[in-house]
Amino acid sequence: MPQHVVHSTPMITEETLAQSLRILVIAAHPDDIEFGVAGSVASWVDAGAYVTYCVVTDGAAGSNQPDVDLGALVQQRQAEQLAAAAAVGVHDVRFLGYPDGVLQPTLELRRDLTRLIREIRPYRVVCQDPTTILVGDGYINHPDHRAAGEAALYAVFPSAETRPTFPELLAEGYEPHHVSELYLNLTLHPDLKVDISQTIDRKMTALLCHQSQVKPDAVEWIKQRNAEIGAEAGYAFAEAFRVMRFIRDQETET
Repeated sequence: MPQHVVHSTPMITEETLAQSLRILVIAAHPDDIEFGVAGSVASWVDAGAYVTYCVVTDGAAGSNQPDVDLGALVQQRQAEQLAAAAAVGVHDVRFLGYPDGVLQPTLELRRDLTRLIREIRPYRVVCQDPTTILVGDGYINHPDHRAAGEAALYAVFPSAETRPTFPELLAEGYEPHHVSELYLNLTLHPDLKVDISQTIDRKMTALLCHQSQVKPDAVEWIKQRNAEIGAEAGYAFAEAFRVMRFIRDQETET
């Protein structure tokens, strides 16, 4: 069974982030967050948000070398992820330890993510869009991304806020929680561009922390891509999300 390792109202806009805003970012692999959302995370932290990362798999499929020490690779990738998180001001990183490369959106995974949502009680959850399969004519979305995204999606709703779902979590002391915003990255249907012009350098620093996976040419490609996304919205650099909002009146909040 995967191990849980811990290291380390009115609608809220990007310009009015409250000090108490909690954001949970869920991704399949070490480095997924840095490729997709680290610039936005840095800007949210700068604005006063408290951000937690959840990395679902152990990253052991991150090498094709026949003689690689997979245990050492897992430890290296966790260390890289911790350094990358710290580069953008995140110091709460959770590793669920599911096997890399064969992730499935199981009830076990959904329960683990539900537990985490009920513990962290985030206003916003960020995850990978599970509906993305083919990206352009040159990329097949990794099935782990889709599995992590699907499990996260259904953990947000209905599992996190439904009392009869996973009653064992109630026995553990985790009361239901309503998530107000869901941000999907790696999406084919973005409707929000987050300006990361002031945080692009920290994003690149975070990405380069993944020395076992990332080469300088990949960093330049990501920077160029963020420039293209930014140009669409009038920013120097941006990241794109599909956003769903489930805002409730204060008197009906759980």
